[in-house]
Amino acid sequence: MIMLQNLFRTRPRERLGEPLYELAVRQARDPGFYTTLGVADRIDARFELYTLHVLLLVMRLRDEGDRGAEAAQALFDTYVSALDHALRELGVGDISVGKKMRKLGEAMYGRMTAYEPPLRAGDPAALADGLSRNVFESDDPAAGEVLAAYALESRDRLAAQDFTAVTARPDWAEIKA
Repeated sequence: MIMLQNLFRTRPRERLGEPLYELAVRQARDPGFYTTLGVADRIDARFELYTLHVLLLVMRLRDEGDRGAEAAQALFDTYVSALDHALRELGVGDISVGKKMRKLGEAMYGRMTAYEPPLRAGDPAALADGLSRNVFESDDPAAGEVLAAYALESRDRLAAQDFTAVTARPDWAEIKA
């Protein structure tokens, strides 16, 4: 009986990651991205915005040392789990989930690797270039300039918050054209 209780018990890390993930998703779903900035309302574009917001929170949390690193890992783990769940809800069969998750994981890692250096360096041109290609599917870096400015301002605003505030109510930048 104890083994079954342990199997179905919510782990502390899960309790930490889920609310952080919800905060990132809620912001990524803001209609302003789609109406004001012109992000296409498609599953792949939503994936891009989710990844960007998860990365912004992960970066901020990691700046807190050990407790932030644990929260960042919990958020990342929850995001990966949510991607798996979303694939299954879309009807992807068990046999295909592994391949699709590997492809999504590579895309997610690629985005995070591409976006983190310009976010840390405050480099709007490099960030706009990546966001243009991935979010707007455009070779014109100008397509991602406004979203890059939003992401950099969000990074600054999150950095100005203490850990407790970031985990409860992140201070995202305003979405403006």
